[in-house]
Amino acid sequence: MKILGIGNALVDVLSKLDSDETLVKIGIQKGAMDMISREQMYVIRKYQANTETTQAPGGANCNTMRAIALLGGQSGFIGKVGDDSLGQFYEEALLKAGVASYLIKTEGPSGACTVFISPDGERTMGTFLGPAPTISPDEITEDVLRNYNCIHIEGYLIVNEELVRETMKKAKRLGLKVALDLANYNIVNAYKGLLEEVIPQYVDILFANASEAEAFTGLPALEAVKALEKQVDVALVTLGKEGSLIGSHGQFYHVDAEGGKPVDTTGAGDNFAAGFLYGQSVGASLVQSAQIGSMLSGYVIDVVGPQVPADKWEQIKLKVKAILAGTKD
Repeated sequence: MKILGIGNALVDVLSKLDSDETLVKIGIQKGAMDMISREQMYVIRKYQANTETTQAPGGANCNTMRAIALLGGQSGFIGKVGDDSLGQFYEEALLKAGVASYLIKTEGPSGACTVFISPDGERTMGTFLGPAPTISPDEITEDVLRNYNCIHIEGYLIVNEELVRETMKKAKRLGLKVALDLANYNIVNAYKGLLEEVIPQYVDILFANASEAEAFTGLPALEAVKALEKQVDVALVTLGKEGSLIGSHGQFYHVDAEGGKPVDTTGAGDNFAAGFLYGQSVGASLVQSAQIGSMLSGYVIDVVGPQVPADKWEQIKLKVKAILAGTKD
C-alpha cells in the first residue's frame, strides 16, 4: 500500500533570542502562542538572517509521511509553499527522507511556525500559515492520486471544507482508502457538521485522541471507539500513557503505550498514525500495526520536537521486524 498525505506545509523554525526586545519589535507577547501576519513574518525573517536558527519540515501530515518513508514505506506529500528559501528547504527535506514531493508553489513567503527561546528559557510561538491552507480541489489531480492506494488527510485542513469533501470524493471514486486524523478537539467542535457528513460516507481509517473522540461523539474514549467503529472500517483512539483502542467490524482491541515519562508529546499522534499506516501497508494485523505506532510514539516523546532522531531508525526497524514476526518482547 502506497500512502499519499495532504496537509499544511509549515517549516518549524527555532530561534534563540539575545534579548526580549525582538519580541516587542515583532509585536508578539512573550510566552504567547499566536497567529501572525505576513508583515510580522517579514520582520521575523529579517531578524533571523543575522541570528542562529534551526529549521525542520513540519506540519502533522508531513511528520507522518516522513516517518512512513523512514520506516521503508512508500509515501508522498501534497502541500502548498511559497517561492522562497523555506519552500525550497521543505521540498529538499521531503526528498531526503524518501517522500515523493507534490508541493504546490505559489508567490510569497512559505508558512512557518517560529519558536523563540528567550534568554530565560521561556518559549514564544508565532505561526504564519501563508499559503499552506489554501490548496484548491483542482490542485489535487487524479494523475497523482492514481499512484497511491490510500490518502491520509490532516484534520487541520477541515477548515477548507470544499477541499476535504472533494478530495475524499475523488479518492473514493478512484478506489483509494481514505484515512483522516481529527487533529484537534477545537477543530472537531467547529466543523462537527462537516465531519458528521464525510466520516461515514468516505472515511475508512479514523485517528483521534480521547478528547477529539469525545468532542465528536459526546462519549468517553471506550464508548467513543464503539460509536466510531460503526461509521468507519477502522477507528483508532489514542489514550496517551494508557495506550490506544482499536475498533473494527465489531472487534475491539487495546494496545499498550511504549516509552517512559514524556519529555515532549509533540508529534506522538503523527508518529502513531505513521506506524499504523506503515503496518497496514505491509500486511500487518490491526494490533501489530498499532504496536508499531505505539513504539514510534514512545521514541518521539523521549525528545523535544515531533521527529524521531536520525540515529534511532535502524533500531526502530529491528523492532518493527520483531513485531511483524510476532516476537515482540
